[in-house]
Amino acid sequence: MKKILDRLKSLLKENPHLQRIFRDTSYLFSSNTLNMVLGILQSSLSATLLGVYNFGLLGIITASASTVNNLFSFRMSEIIVKYLGDFLEEKDYDRAGALIKAAALVEFTFALLAFLFIWWISPILAHHLAKDPAMQSIFVFYGMIILANGFYETSYGVVQVLGRFRGQAIINSVQSIVTALLIVITFITKGGLDMIVFSYLVGKMILGIAPVFLAIDGLNRRIGKSWWRSPISALPNWRELIRFSLGANLSATINMVVRDSELLWISYFLSPTEAGYYKVAIAINRYILLPINPFIQTTFPEINRRIKNRAWPELQKFLRQISSISLAWTIAAGLGLVMFGEWVIQIYADVEYLPAYPAMLILLIGYGLANIFFWNRSLLLSFGDSTFAFLSMFIAGFLKIAGAFWLVPKYGILAEAGLFSLFFVVSVSMNLLRGRFKIREGQKIGLESAPEIEAGVV
Repeated sequence: MKKILDRLKSLLKENPHLQRIFRDTSYLFSSNTLNMVLGILQSSLSATLLGVYNFGLLGIITASASTVNNLFSFRMSEIIVKYLGDFLEEKDYDRAGALIKAAALVEFTFALLAFLFIWWISPILAHHLAKDPAMQSIFVFYGMIILANGFYETSYGVVQVLGRFRGQAIINSVQSIVTALLIVITFITKGGLDMIVFSYLVGKMILGIAPVFLAIDGLNRRIGKSWWRSPISALPNWRELIRFSLGANLSATINMVVRDSELLWISYFLSPTEAGYYKVAIAINRYILLPINPFIQTTFPEINRRIKNRAWPELQKFLRQISSISLAWTIAAGLGLVMFGEWVIQIYADVEYLPAYPAMLILLIGYGLANIFFWNRSLLLSFGDSTFAFLSMFIAGFLKIAGAFWLVPKYGILAEAGLFSLFFVVSVSMNLLRGRFKIREGQKIGLESAPEIEAGVV
């Protein structure tokens, strides 16, 4: 451990960019640490209060809203990070303002369509997933988070580019505190599923709306208050933006089907009870690996900047450094989970959730690999290669879904966990190979003669 700490200190001393990333990440890490503690508290209280079956229903309700939202999402934060930083460096504030306005308009339009869609399919969700038609209204009620997040992706992209991570960390903490307080009150008053859903809804609304004001304030300070007057017609390269956004949207769709809808597949093939076990297995993995998540947000702009400047040796060194950091944490956390996983489950939820332990260990394989190479997709997006990012997810997702129809009804949540880890192994490996090829291609072309990087064609 001492060697790891000494190596980390030397990395920080020799790399001022890494120092800035650690400073920004520290804000989000502090917030995420608080969120993790409060998240464990609120999930533990919810699991104890509701029992396995209703806890599974809670996961189905929340997963349905996020799944539908991702189905319609164009991942505007990635478009903002990819292009806004370039416009700001060039001091082209008209195009910067036009990009933000166009992104916000598209995002809210599709958020409205997503809410109407979940309203329309709520009877199907209640009947086939919750196995109770009376649950229809609660799916629509929680679906309001989609409207509350109508400008979130655009706003958070601006927050990333402007480096306003401290403000975002405060927002994250506030929403976690509010959610936890509401759930504690519900637990004390012996409330039911509807009150737990309301608690999560309030927190998600804070998380969706507050970044809008943070982004507006940052833009006003950086480029002046008149940015919103920029005509959308000032935005060039519509074809490139559309290609990039389509690739990002298709990736979000695959994410929706494969990653964000895990509990929905479990409930469809099995029952809400198995979904309750699986929800615990996923939650503990995500909490254990949580410290690396802020790096995804803070390193994306840095990767994009190095690729724009054709700084290939610097880029490769940077990727090795951040991978070393994530590797150290993943190994330590993974070993801890293997040795003390059953104990963690009992503290997190209850002894009745212990059947989640084997699935939790299987999921650790996929989550661990994705955690170590957390930058794999950001690298491709910085190259403008959203098409390959979609292709890798599509191939891995197809294997997972096809296998689910064959294996999950027979072998239960262990099969689903294995297929989920397989999805990570295939998609991450493909992205890493493609990223390595793109870097070598850039090195061969040379710094002076390298042509402009074009967005991938869908």
